[in-house]
Amino acid sequence: MPGGSFRRLRCSVVPLERGAGKDAIAVRATVRGRVQGVFFREATRAQALELGALGWVRNAEDGSVLVHAEGAEAAVEALLAFLREGPPAASIDDVEVERVKPEGHEQFAIRGVSAGAFVVQEHQATAHHFDLRLEVEGAMRSWAVPKGPSMDPAVKRLAIQVEDHDMAHNSFEGPTDGGGVIVWDRGSYEQGGRVPWPEALERGHAVFVLHGEKLRGGFALQRTRPAAKPQWLLIKRRDEEADAEADPVRTQPESVKTGRTLA
Repeated sequence: MPGGSFRRLRCSVVPLERGAGKDAIAVRATVRGRVQGVFFREATRAQALELGALGWVRNAEDGSVLVHAEGAEAAVEALLAFLREGPPAASIDDVEVERVKPEGHEQFAIRGVSAGAFVVQEHQATAHHFDLRLEVEGAMRSWAVPKGPSMDPAVKRLAIQVEDHDMAHNSFEGPTDGGGVIVWDRGSYEQGGRVPWPEALERGHAVFVLHGEKLRGGFALQRTRPAAKPQWLLIKRRDEEADAEADPVRTQPESVKTGRTLA
């Protein structure tokens, strides 16, 4: 690894099968000290992989490092022990830990690394729908979502894959022959899941994290029917941004670009 090696804590933890089980525990840790710019995230990810812990690590704006860890109690406790010691270049002042609900992660990932842009455009055409677009290898992969995205993990939205769009279309807003288009949400996103992109999309299961003005947190696209226009399900993942009561399609109809509604 660039910047030197790091020490690993040895223990007798047996790695978990992917995906937190029903007996999994989860914690959220805030690590303070000299912890950014010293390969702390890379060392934490490597340690989590060795232990079988799932979740994520990311740098916070205040200079700390945030860690979400879930899985078998022994694996999580061993990872916390590593965080309290830290890799060789780090200097740990404090580790604050709280118990939280498992989020159902499939891997342990480094967050805060953007994969590109995302946009959701509300579109009145022959049928009203929302277009979800994710930047992948210089193009915007696109899905038409008739009912729009949901922040409720219990809700599964039909998403029909359509042709790719170029990135210049991301900012388009205005009247069209069939009605009109507004930029309903936009921001950046991170790729997730066990399989690297774009292979994950080709296999039919892609996990990602949105950083938008209305949509935030983890989502998944699951292909259910291959065809000329494959059908997928768009599902909100159970994380701290999930909200069964929120309905941004209904309560936040305005464009994030101009403040106008589709009407």
